[in-house]
Amino acid sequence: MKTIVISAVNLNKGGTLTILRNCLAYLSALAEGGAYRIIAIVYKRELADYPHIDYIETQWPKKRWINRLWYEYVSLKKISRQIGVIDLWFSLHDTTPAVYAKRQAVYCHNPFPFYRWTLAECFRAPKIVLFALFSRWIYRVGIKKNSAVIVQQQWLKNEFKHMFALSPKDIILALPNKLQPVEDCNTIPEREAGKYTFIYPAASDSHKNFESICRSVEILEKKYGLLNFTVYITLRGNENSYAKWIHERWGSLQSLVFIGFQPRHALFAYYQQSDCLLFPSKVETWGLPITEFADFGKAMLLADFPYAHETAAGSSKTAFFDPDRPEQLAVQMRRLIEKDETFLQAIPHPVLERPVTHNWKELFDLLLKGTKN
Repeated sequence: MKTIVISAVNLNKGGTLTILRNCLAYLSALAEGGAYRIIAIVYKRELADYPHIDYIETQWPKKRWINRLWYEYVSLKKISRQIGVIDLWFSLHDTTPAVYAKRQAVYCHNPFPFYRWTLAECFRAPKIVLFALFSRWIYRVGIKKNSAVIVQQQWLKNEFKHMFALSPKDIILALPNKLQPVEDCNTIPEREAGKYTFIYPAASDSHKNFESICRSVEILEKKYGLLNFTVYITLRGNENSYAKWIHERWGSLQSLVFIGFQPRHALFAYYQQSDCLLFPSKVETWGLPITEFADFGKAMLLADFPYAHETAAGSSKTAFFDPDRPEQLAVQMRRLIEKDETFLQAIPHPVLERPVTHNWKELFDLLLKGTKN
């Protein structure tokens, strides 16, 4: 019997929790045959509870990085010794813990080591800047102990090769699974007739760059006198200091509508009635709303960054803009409002560097066999 340990002590919400659940769902089925012992080190078992898996729960204070470092490099080492022979230790949360195991692998889904932060963020969102600086260091510690580093996009693989001097064959591209469509969408307020509708769904973090959209809306209203459009943004305006600044600075704009966080069914209802997705985020591992909205075959205006080009691959009506130039975005938005889509293009698929996997079975086949496809 081979032993696989999954460490995911800080994955308890959002997309990373989905990754943990999908991973354990596959391993649960794998362990059913009796050839594998699966141990999952998680924040709470109830967040990802599957049969045939042994759980170790730990709820260290997440807001204190010293606790995280102690757990990664001291506590987990002790736990690995207690477990005994470990064939594969797979860390799902960026860091490479100091453990006793035949082989290690790490899933890197944090793009912040490559985030181009601004001086203004040092004052409005200092935690984001510190996290960008710190995460570059935390990635580096022990990364070459891994037999495989897993990322979701080719641009991330390129960055890892250059920043950490890793061999291409040791970086696995694990493409996200195809999303299940939402069939029964919630009812939301009907759009006003004759108005072109944009949407930007994102969390209230400074790197999401809501100000780019707000400045563009301001240009459209005050410079061009346009009011026949609506822009939905998923902020309330009271989530944090960044959201408060956005609301205080641009909350009076007539065409800007603060709808707050939306559950997935409601968000897809907004997708269905919107004409265009706006996505000015300055850093993403993937950019899930791009994938979700692309299935509707509608227009998308995206930040001109590598992540957006890769995620939008295969879409048919897409254009890119400089996220630091709101006047450029305003021009593109104006053209769409005026029914001009001639500048939108189909986005080709990138050339992916092997090894590449498309599901958890393919990924674990590589991790367990130690071979590359």
